Amino acid sequence: MNQRSRLSLLVIQIFIASLMLALFGRLFYLQVAAGPIYRDAALSIQSRDVVTPANRGFIVDSSGVPMALNRVGLAVTVDRTKIDKLPDKGVAVVKDLVTLLGLNFDDVWQRTRLCGELPKGKKAGCWTGSRFQPIPITNTADPQIALRIVERSDRYPGISATPLAIRSYPTTLGLNGGHVLGYVGPLTESDLAGANGRSYFRSESIGKAGLEIVYDEYLRGNPGIKTFIVDRKEAVTTTSKNTKPVAGNHLVTSLDIRLQAATEAALSAAVKRARGSGFRADGGAAVVLDVRNGQVLSLASYPTFDPNAFEKGLTVQEAEDLYSEKTGVPALNRALQGLYALGSTFKAVSVIAAKDAGYSLSASYACPSEVQVGTRAFQNFESKAQGTLSMKKAIAVSCDTIWYRIAYDEWLRDGGLRPKSNPNDYFFKAAEKFQMGKKTGVDLPSESSGRLANREWRKAWYSQNKDFYCNYKERSTKSQQTAFLLQLARENCLDGDKIRAGDAVNFSIGQGDTVVTPLKLAQMYAAIANGGTIWKPTVAKAIVKTDGTVLRTFQPEKLGELGEDQATIDFLHDALREVAISGTGAGAFAGFPVATSGKTGTAQVFGRNPNGSAKSDTSWYASFAPAKNPRYAVVMMVSQGGYGAGTSGVGVRQIYEAIFGAQGSTVKPELALFPNGKPPTTLPRISPATKPKPSILNPGKPKVLASPTPTAKAKVKR
Repeated sequence: MNQRSRLSLLVIQIFIASLMLALFGRLFYLQVAAGPIYRDAALSIQSRDVVTPANRGFIVDSSGVPMALNRVGLAVTVDRTKIDKLPDKGVAVVKDLVTLLGLNFDDVWQRTRLCGELPKGKKAGCWTGSRFQPIPITNTADPQIALRIVERSDRYPGISATPLAIRSYPTTLGLNGGHVLGYVGPLTESDLAGANGRSYFRSESIGKAGLEIVYDEYLRGNPGIKTFIVDRKEAVTTTSKNTKPVAGNHLVTSLDIRLQAATEAALSAAVKRARGSGFRADGGAAVVLDVRNGQVLSLASYPTFDPNAFEKGLTVQEAEDLYSEKTGVPALNRALQGLYALGSTFKAVSVIAAKDAGYSLSASYACPSEVQVGTRAFQNFESKAQGTLSMKKAIAVSCDTIWYRIAYDEWLRDGGLRPKSNPNDYFFKAAEKFQMGKKTGVDLPSESSGRLANREWRKAWYSQNKDFYCNYKERSTKSQQTAFLLQLARENCLDGDKIRAGDAVNFSIGQGDTVVTPLKLAQMYAAIANGGTIWKPTVAKAIVKTDGTVLRTFQPEKLGELGEDQATIDFLHDALREVAISGTGAGAFAGFPVATSGKTGTAQVFGRNPNGSAKSDTSWYASFAPAKNPRYAVVMMVSQGGYGAGTSGVGVRQIYEAIFGAQGSTVKPELALFPNGKPPTTLPRISPATKPKPSILNPGKPKVLASPTPTAKAKVKR
């Protein structure tokens, strides 16, 4: 054999050896390294999972009374994978079914459509879950009707009836709680795809809003899984897995069910009172905080929605109404999502700004009917002159012109339209001490951050809007080209990046571009009440297992300090107390048996309503009580509600009546919500049946809050 033949043979041998090595390597990988993966894949083809949903944990108030629990219901469901195979896509079956159940066909048909199947703007009430999940038509079916459906499977293909746990929100004492509690709903395709980093089974429901979504990982529990191995004929050969469902944990909150109901009732009454006085009053919010630690004792938004409606199934109209301006957008949580100018409630901040600028809080100042600022005259409220007033009295009667003069003088000292390189900006810096423009950090979803219209914000705003204002005639409609708006556009084009004199004086009385949420204002007044500590508002107190074991507690969190001396805090306490004695809040709190401190606010609103009418003022009342050794900060806001005292002030008084057990000018201790003078700090023992104490809303026999889920055995003691 010559050299060339031997070389060719060697190459062939090396090739065969390499091929055999690769084949043995691949075989090793399939049999050993990747063996478990392929065994699992083979089993998944042969396995069938039966999921038993876990009972969702309760949401209870600070004394253990359930605000969200579970009850047994009977669901009639539609299987889209089956009815879609029918010639008419299931139309005839659904029509027959809704007649039997006494429902509306259009609502049910919409409810069984996937949101992605419907055109934009026509998705209200659609199914947010998957096509492969049973889609509930009703969760409260009559057992006899459900039996007829099951027995006539030939007439109702793809329709089934099954018992299930329904999330229930008791309406004890008239409680609603929709915005703070939230609701639950089906999984979406993104949930199933692991968009939030968690894995789910299709039959589960998860939190969609409020506390239900924030603490869903604790409340949801773990479903039971029974895995069967089947052969090619779908006959069960063995059971490979069988785990029992683990009930979700309970969430203990700082809320008090009686105070929550009282707050909702007072807010609703305030809105109706404003409408009775001729104002539009399109919505409102109220918040009660514990000033010692920031715990939220109640939080309400108006208009609201029924959280139980999501379990019953929304009609198309109900779904559209949730986001309709005609109905006031009930889905909007105004307490922490709505943004409003503060009006005169901001003057507590202006006091700190004036003190920092060197103005004496013990001096007297002129309160004329108007102050000339450049070419414009800025009027006092209702153009009334008040003479010469002490600073405390000026706060009490809510004089504006004192603040116009101080703010204008400081604006000039800072350089006016040509500001110094390092302006003092006393008013802006005082607002920053209260962390205005930042979120409070409350443990509820979708909080708005508010807006602090300082120099930095103004420059950012100008860069975004300069082109619009400098080309206003081309960019605006004819109806927007009024003389005033054209002049405003010209000014904004020329120097919209600067703080102008009008901006400075408006800022000092809570007008202009600065806006906050009612929750933020409550946090601010709580800081004044407690001596200067800014607390993070919190609703959750603890996570408790069904056996009573405390899994996690939530501690109060300090976010900062105002950094003010005691003399300034004492002055604010005295001035805000004077508001309720002889100032703008005196009428609302006349004869009230507990000393309170507060500030009215009537914030002007620029713009028009959809019907063309001018927008009414925003009504505010921000307060704390008792005036000495404060425990509670209470804030109410009614959008387009008119005057602060007559609308919101009266509403705040009604909330204090519930807290202290006040009737007229008398306190009845047995009706006080917190007999020891402060909300509870210890954790309750959770029971499926707990009775609320008598209160001013419930003087007779209290209702029993029952739950069909006997997972917690201990009785509650208030």
